[in-house]
Amino acid sequence: MVFTADDKHKVLKTVFGHSSFRSFQEDAVDAILAKKDLMVVLPTGGGKSLCYQLPTLLMDGITVVISPLLALMHDQITALRAFGIEADMVSSMQSAEEISSSMAKAKASKLKFLYAAPERFKSEAFVSFLQSLKINFFVIDEAHCVSEWGHEFREDYRKLYILKERFGATPIAAFTATATTAVQRDIGEQLRLKNGVSIRADIQRENLFIASAYRIGNGRGQLLEFVSKFKNESGIVYTFTRKEAESLAEFFSSKNIAAKAYHAGLDTEQKNETYRAFVNDEIQIVVATVAFGMGIDKSNIRFVAHSSLPKTIENYYQEIGRAGRDGLPSKTLLLFSSSDIVERRSMIESMPESPYKKHAVEKLEAMGRFAASEACRHAMVSEYFGDSGKNCIALCDNCLEPTKESIDITVESLKLLSAIHKSGQRFGLQYVVDILLGSKDQKIEQNGHQTLSVYGIGKEKSRKQWLSIADRLLELKAIRQGEYRVVSLDEYALQIIKEKQAVTIRKDRLTEAAKERTNRKKEIYKPIYDNDVFEALRVLRSKLAKEANVPPYVVFSDKTLKEMADRLPATKEEMLEVSGVGEVKFERYGLEFLELLYKSKL
Repeated sequence: MVFTADDKHKVLKTVFGHSSFRSFQEDAVDAILAKKDLMVVLPTGGGKSLCYQLPTLLMDGITVVISPLLALMHDQITALRAFGIEADMVSSMQSAEEISSSMAKAKASKLKFLYAAPERFKSEAFVSFLQSLKINFFVIDEAHCVSEWGHEFREDYRKLYILKERFGATPIAAFTATATTAVQRDIGEQLRLKNGVSIRADIQRENLFIASAYRIGNGRGQLLEFVSKFKNESGIVYTFTRKEAESLAEFFSSKNIAAKAYHAGLDTEQKNETYRAFVNDEIQIVVATVAFGMGIDKSNIRFVAHSSLPKTIENYYQEIGRAGRDGLPSKTLLLFSSSDIVERRSMIESMPESPYKKHAVEKLEAMGRFAASEACRHAMVSEYFGDSGKNCIALCDNCLEPTKESIDITVESLKLLSAIHKSGQRFGLQYVVDILLGSKDQKIEQNGHQTLSVYGIGKEKSRKQWLSIADRLLELKAIRQGEYRVVSLDEYALQIIKEKQAVTIRKDRLTEAAKERTNRKKEIYKPIYDNDVFEALRVLRSKLAKEANVPPYVVFSDKTLKEMADRLPATKEEMLEVSGVGEVKFERYGLEFLELLYKSKL
């Protein structure tokens, strides 16, 4: 089928099976069709891949996609082929013969997409080969890896400015799900994007429920209670160490929950088998370190849990972003303790001095504040990434349960604010807490702060409790943290000091021992489809996927199957109205699904 540049809506429906674009997708498609440089920040599940896959079908030439993970390349190529689109890769996963075959197909104009890792661009031979192709535009996926300010900086990404040096007239489209405004600017500067289009969507995910809790012991009881709510649903549990990944996978298996570990210490064959079993719905849970996740394109993951604190909000949000990519309601749970922060900080302190090390400390502190916060979690994430945060009302634990037991800390807040003010608003929190605790530190004596009226007036609280109080004041915008983590008074401080505004904090934030919650979360999603029909559709999908040697979600997503189970289409025309069903997939699978749906009505 031949398309023209005016056929974008036709391609959207016939190839990808969608009746309309999601927010910002059409703007991105139009920018690429106009041959402009493009920078897109779109949250996971927002449909980034369609933004560049669709316009390629309306343009002459081949699109080169630069991606950091082989598994992600493999999944996207599999999905493209399922749509009838020719795609291949040049990677270390392939033999020399396979690489030669991929390059030959690209040279012969038999491919619409060629995937490669950024490391390939160190090879002059590979760059010269690309110069022999008719490239319509470059795609840089996971573009946050370009920036030193980002959480996953990679040197080979930093050197992709070579694209403008060697392919000057060829547009670049850069995509990421997690970039602060500073990282976004840095990406544009490093890639030398000129007079391009910048698209930044709201980071907030409206189908994702976010919760955080103090870890009780090793957290296994909490995790088991959480994952047991998702019978026959896929999920990921992240751990911080390889050892914990393996022991936790064994724990789930002992509870008759199909789970396997995944981490960098396993051999390639083991990792590939776990990955294959997960995407094919043969196991329910992967228990993994950060070595697993960014490279997975599985759309029907219903839950993500963390057994301990991630290093950054970027890491955390990217990892929970694996859940609900099909747009259906999904849940997350973060377990943490103060010891997590101590362990992460000691790892950072062992790094050589650099701007990256300084940023790493600041990002860890922000992650710690997020985990213990009483504010709306979605709003906190939005504000962190530079968006205007709005409270979610019922999509996080803090908004859903605002009446948790709290205690008054107005007196303590006044003490802390006074110590910040009297010491000149030019020190960090640790130093201010030293003053309140009456520390004999030499620096305090050098500054003469042992003579302040606030010196030693906070001995009734521990250092940890004072830092928790400070975190609460940061949330309320009574204090702010500036350069070098210096704290100063913010606008809300005046209301506390002059208007005697009361300040409260959740009780468990000031107690050493965490208490288990007694009230279960209110369910926010009630299915309207027939679950028996949905399960029958899943069985058929698994059968067809095995026959085609592709993951089940490549056939149809869970979201598409649930819409089928709800609508019960009886004709081709009705089936094509279901989101995710296009002409290509209907020709491959449609009749078998229609037959099953017909039988379900009998």
